[in-house]
Amino acid sequence: MYVRNNLRFSVIRRLTWRGLVIFIFYDFLICVLYGPLRMHFLDIPWQPVATLGTAVAFYIGFKSNGSYDRFWEGRQLWGSIVNTSRVWAIRAFHFVEPLPGDRLPDSEDLLHLHRRLLYRQIAWVNALRLHLRRQTAELWDTDVAPFLDPTEDVDVRLLSNPPTHLLRQQSNELRELHQRGLLTEFRHVALMDTIQDMFNAQGGCERIKNTPFPRQYAFFSFIFVWVFAAVLPLGLVEEFDKMGPGHVWLMIPFAVLVSWVFNTIEVVGHTSENPFENDIYDVPMTAICRTIEIDLRELLAETKLPPKAEAVDDVLY
Repeated sequence: MYVRNNLRFSVIRRLTWRGLVIFIFYDFLICVLYGPLRMHFLDIPWQPVATLGTAVAFYIGFKSNGSYDRFWEGRQLWGSIVNTSRVWAIRAFHFVEPLPGDRLPDSEDLLHLHRRLLYRQIAWVNALRLHLRRQTAELWDTDVAPFLDPTEDVDVRLLSNPPTHLLRQQSNELRELHQRGLLTEFRHVALMDTIQDMFNAQGGCERIKNTPFPRQYAFFSFIFVWVFAAVLPLGLVEEFDKMGPGHVWLMIPFAVLVSWVFNTIEVVGHTSENPFENDIYDVPMTAICRTIEIDLRELLAETKLPPKAEAVDDVLY
């Protein structure tokens, strides 16, 4: 996610330079053909061009809104994952304890149990991030494995959907704790509800990831912008020529500017379609996972914590 208030020129150039070069060359060509070469048959009435521009503006606005909704839903889902992780940690601390009259387990054993529940939660959020970004094979050893028991790590890492199986492991452990008398039935149900919230968030993220933005909207948005950019100078060239000798050349900067604005809106919508691709405009899942890790490990009273994720070249991943 780009975090600087203003976009750097290099970012704007990378997004729009190809279209800008094409617009300048094409509009200059139309101006040369109409002016020095006197091919006045190229001009068309301005009114239909303006009507087309209005229609295209509505269409790309619709696409941009749809793309932003996908990004914002993804960010909301990860915000809910942060909150659910904290709820899971607090409930694990206060719910997983011996019932009155039961033999108290060793404090070290209880601490180890709490750590295992919280570490598996950290493993789950990182595994979900890698699963959505298709990076499981590359980063599992550094981002997930350190928070799992070796046997559990071996069992989960090669599965097609590791996050789902990690939540299943949490559920299995809760059942065992209930059988051991460390969880009342009510507390067991409450913790299972928290796992259900995690499944809901995971399912929402997978829905966005596995359902691409409808191609008919994305494709025709691109086509309509370029059709409008093609006819725009044909409608403007005569209007500027009416202003007097030499004014026809003013068509170039104005046509380029309008075409660039329309194309930029279309490109911005395109970059927001898939918020889990590890691009500079995506949901900063790495930073969110680091925040969860720090919060949960602080609740375990750990002091050797990783640093907070910082933006690199104004981008928070």
